Amino acid sequence: MALGGASLLLLAGHLCLARANRPPSPVNVTVTQLKANSATVSWDVPEGDVIIGYAILQQRQDGQMQRFIREVNTTNRACVLWDLAEDADYVIQVQSIGLHGESQASKRVHFRTLKETDRLPSNSSNQGDITVEGLDKERQLQTGEIIIIVAVLLMWAAVIALFCRQYDIIKDNDSNNAKEKAKPSSEHSTPERPAGGLLRSKKKSPSVNIIEV
Repeated sequence: MALGGASLLLLAGHLCLARANRPPSPVNVTVTQLKANSATVSWDVPEGDVIIGYAILQQRQDGQMQRFIREVNTTNRACVLWDLAEDADYVIQVQSIGLHGESQASKRVHFRTLKETDRLPSNSSNQGDITVEGLDKERQLQTGEIIIIVAVLLMWAAVIALFCRQYDIIKDNDSNNAKEKAKPSSEHSTPERPAGGLLRSKKKSPSVNIIEV
């Protein structure tokens, strides 16, 4: 009887030691990149413990399917869940795997997959999404084309303004030259003489001397 009690105490001691050496449970478990048949689950691990892997319990809420994913010798803090049912509710829990065992399961996280016709929700991560990247590239191309068109229009406006200025200068020069040609030169002109022809000298009247006797 005493031997049995000692065995129970020893087993209890091993259990307590195993629990003490367990790594901490993952925190900040989130589900992103939701699609109709896939999703990505990510989490954080508190510092100070050596983590060599993870385990994920994935369960459909209606109880039709349950999956257990376990991976060791990895430092990944994210996992892609494939082959999910469309428009279905799921619950996941994550465990950290350490050198002395597994942590307790994290808090239960609920998510729902999308329909095929649904778009990505605004709060989900769209990194690596081909459609979104294509839209971003198209917007960049449109912006570049607009900049080029504006630059060409400004250049043409500058050329037209320069042409009009040169045309006005040439027009003013032609007008001044025409006026100079029409105006007679004062140096070669003959002064006009008064009517009646050439100037005539005045005739002197004969003088009469009267002598008184």
